[in-house]
Amino acid sequence: MTKERFAVFGASGFGREVMPLLVARLHQNVMSSDICFVDDHAAGVANGRPIVRYRDWVVGDGARRLVAIAVGDPRVRRTLAERCEADGIGFVEVRASNVVQLDSVEIGPGAILCSFVTLTSNVRIGSHFHCNLYSYVAHDCVIGDFVTFAPGVKCNGNVVIEDDVYIGTGAVIKQGLPGAPLVIGKGAVVGMGSVVTRSVPPGATVVGNPARLMVR
Repeated sequence: MTKERFAVFGASGFGREVMPLLVARLHQNVMSSDICFVDDHAAGVANGRPIVRYRDWVVGDGARRLVAIAVGDPRVRRTLAERCEADGIGFVEVRASNVVQLDSVEIGPGAILCSFVTLTSNVRIGSHFHCNLYSYVAHDCVIGDFVTFAPGVKCNGNVVIEDDVYIGTGAVIKQGLPGAPLVIGKGAVVGMGSVVTRSVPPGATVVGNPARLMVR
């Protein structure tokens, strides 16, 4: 059997929250010494786990390497994922033990699902989805790649969220209609506490209740 080594990419605050979830998920199947942080902007030890530079961690010893990318910015996360793929590194899903997932849910590789997350029914989610504490995705939603939900995001039914979208803490997304979903366009940002009642254009930033385009 090929040996496996695991890492959380990013030793910042979110990375330190993800690490115990990864350790618990692997449980007794992996030696503790085979789990570390990978981060080129930090060094030493974080919460009892070594922080290793990416190139040092990649150095081959015959072990298969798998990583969870704990970086909230969707575009940065995409860049890191592409780097890992080019180096033959796989991705591990991190899922808290109390995540609720109902039926007909499809989810791509590399997801991080934190404590008290709920995914209901008939949901399609792309790769490298971050769903932070107490967030939910309701029925008939389609979520693209590299989407980030900060804590407490409420995504109601019949919503389409395109790639590289960031949804801030406590945001609420109004339910769409069958055949006429509310759409949040690619690369958009929804500010914390915002209440989204209509579709958001690609690349836009919306804030407030109801959410409005932020003028820069």
